[in-house]
Amino acid sequence: MKTLYTHQLENINKTWLLMIGFLGGVIGIGYFISQIYGNPTILYGFIGFSIVMNLVSFWFADKIALSSARAIPADEHHYRELHQIIENLAITAGLPKPRVYIINDQAMNAFATGRNKNNAAVAFTTGLIANLDRSELEGVAAHELSHIGNRDILISTIAVVLVGFVSIVTDFFTRSMIFGGERNDENGNRGLLILIGIALSILAPLIATIMQLAISRKRELLADASGVLLTRYPEGLANALRKIDAQSRPLQNASNATAHLYISNPFGKQLGFIQKLFMTHPPIAERLAALKDTE
Repeated sequence: MKTLYTHQLENINKTWLLMIGFLGGVIGIGYFISQIYGNPTILYGFIGFSIVMNLVSFWFADKIALSSARAIPADEHHYRELHQIIENLAITAGLPKPRVYIINDQAMNAFATGRNKNNAAVAFTTGLIANLDRSELEGVAAHELSHIGNRDILISTIAVVLVGFVSIVTDFFTRSMIFGGERNDENGNRGLLILIGIALSILAPLIATIMQLAISRKRELLADASGVLLTRYPEGLANALRKIDAQSRPLQNASNATAHLYISNPFGKQLGFIQKLFMTHPPIAERLAALKDTE
């Protein structure tokens, strides 16, 4: 039977696999390009960039995630109740109090980020704070703190940077093949390389989605259950999820790279066909049913 500690270990292992897989994938692309152009320096450059991006994703992905969401530090005087809720729940969970941020957006959402419990941060939209009562806000806060306690945030945060870099690499690859100059023409490879570039451009979003799905929808269900253990009040989180689902307003700065971080799908209910196929969150109804079983 799995315990919290085995889940934490699994997330650590998944993080290493994600980083190693990313390293191998980028090196593979670099090798392919270096063979096309007959220049091994390209491969060395890709190896260097992949190593640097792994280090950046580990140390700075939380700052990148907060910046992409346009989150700002929550003033302790103006958001006194929020700070009190976070501090009380952190004590209950045996965690250091994370940094608290605000996202100026009327959509109702929240996320946690950071490489470990000592460098964690939680962010809440102004819409969420304005529309939830204290017990509901506690439920959401407990959910986010559970991500920190379960060590979900490391793999989630690293994915933000790596997914973005995969898109950059494939874009570079596409441009290099389309605008590769006369060399491609001389070798008769220009048409083939353009087709490969187009294929990579199409596959890039799918690669990003697969990396997000590797994090698994189960982490949201686990954080729901763990959060309830902190508050001892399932209805708090359940009511919050109902309100979030009823509003389903998209975030202004939502992106595919950071979608999996949030407590609820940041794009709202208006999902495209592809997004429905690759949802990063379980349906709210499924989460409510799971919470009902904990009562």
